[in-house]
Amino acid sequence: MLPTADPALSRALAADLAAAGFDSDTIRAAWGAAADTAIVRGLRGPALRALDGRRDPLAVLARLFVLGMPQPTADVAAALPACGTNGLARLGLAEASAGDIAPTALLRPQAFADEAGSVEWWIASDLDEAALGSALPEDHVLGVGGASLTLAGLLLPTPAASVLDVGTGCGIQALRARRFCDAVVATDVSERALRFARLNALLNGVDGIETRAGSLFEPVAGERFERIVSNPPFVITPRAAGVPAYEYRDGGLVGDALVEAFVSEVGVHLEPGGVAQLLGNWETRGDVDGLERVRSWVAGSAVPLDAWVIERETLEPLEYAELWIRDGATLPGTPAYARLVDAWLDDFAQRDVSRIGFGYVLLRRPVGGEPTLGRFERLPQPVRGELGPHLADALAAHDVLASMTDAELARAALVVAGDVTEARHHLPGAEAPTVIELRQGGGFGRSFEVDPGLAALVGACDGDLGVGVLVDAIAELLEVDAGALRADLLPRVRELVFAGMLRFAEPVATGGAG
Repeated sequence: MLPTADPALSRALAADLAAAGFDSDTIRAAWGAAADTAIVRGLRGPALRALDGRRDPLAVLARLFVLGMPQPTADVAAALPACGTNGLARLGLAEASAGDIAPTALLRPQAFADEAGSVEWWIASDLDEAALGSALPEDHVLGVGGASLTLAGLLLPTPAASVLDVGTGCGIQALRARRFCDAVVATDVSERALRFARLNALLNGVDGIETRAGSLFEPVAGERFERIVSNPPFVITPRAAGVPAYEYRDGGLVGDALVEAFVSEVGVHLEPGGVAQLLGNWETRGDVDGLERVRSWVAGSAVPLDAWVIERETLEPLEYAELWIRDGATLPGTPAYARLVDAWLDDFAQRDVSRIGFGYVLLRRPVGGEPTLGRFERLPQPVRGELGPHLADALAAHDVLASMTDAELARAALVVAGDVTEARHHLPGAEAPTVIELRQGGGFGRSFEVDPGLAALVGACDGDLGVGVLVDAIAELLEVDAGALRADLLPRVRELVFAGMLRFAEPVATGGAG
């Protein structure tokens, strides 16, 4: 059954859900935090125990839409007085079955907060393995998963006139993007996904989202956008008989060719100053490192691009194969599992793949035409909170720094960010530390091992004196040449400013380097 985006019925259903208190906090309180976490692992039993005997609207709708379980027709009708059971069927979310209403889709609350405030949405998607009692069909439309939340947290929160969401799926990135932009075009190869995206926009009263069918940039040929976002089907899948090709994760190309195509083609669809953000996998092939391969894709773009690529983790071929085979609900220890592992390993062996990287890609079309940013780095440490504001601040800092000479930087006054701490490590009985570390509490949680000169400079950055004045004073204290110390410290100061550990005490005008 395909979902249908009926405006009147969507408004009626939204009113019923709100009246029932069908939101994240209320549902979590009804069955407890442990049961809530168990649902993510496909375990419904703890939640069912907590709701046992309850027939109130919240309990009925939670079993129906969160757990994906049929409910008595009378109970559903009582829970949805405005929409009704016939309305649910017309929306493509449920169907009558032997005295019950059986869900044909999940409809789960999704709460989040950003710089614009707090939001509670309802996101419809296909039934999961627990609700189906079987493996997913290949045209499955995924709900809000870990990758979706990761990308949503990476989106720059700065305003934009136009956003393109490539591979929108259930539409969560389009909904998030609409919070800071005037209009969104959401594309997907799956008509089923586009129907869910349209329905989710209506359910949550979000306008300004246009959906189009097609692969990658085909639906927007000749168009440009200020922002492009994508959680593409980047999972590397063998092109072999018997290997499921799930639309939500498999783009139908060999190896990491889908991410390569996106990186190579996105530039022509960006306005000057426009930014593209996506998640992706890339392969280390032979003696060519995965990040270096991504660097070559950026270099091969028809439009020069600024690039900031962050590899968050790497997996060996066997680890990667097992991760995605389990994701498809094939159980370890079965003959099917072993066959799929062999298919994945054969596929990687054909391209001499030794590692598969996963990470974040940020690309920008420079206003001036020439790129000034090219960072390809590994940051595997855990991070807390959404990174979008940090990325925006880092880009702004880069643009300021790219426009400044060392003499201008030396005249600038800096302050230490409030989340920076210093750790000093001493050998027993030693007066001087053997290691000095600067640690960042927010952002990417970076740590820098620094020498006494840089540690002294950072400690003195209180916004009163320029960097150059402080360096001269430290040189005198350490009895070293001031010019040599300045040449040594200024590049590292630039890095600390980009990382957000040092900030300009006063706004600095840029020359439009980005």
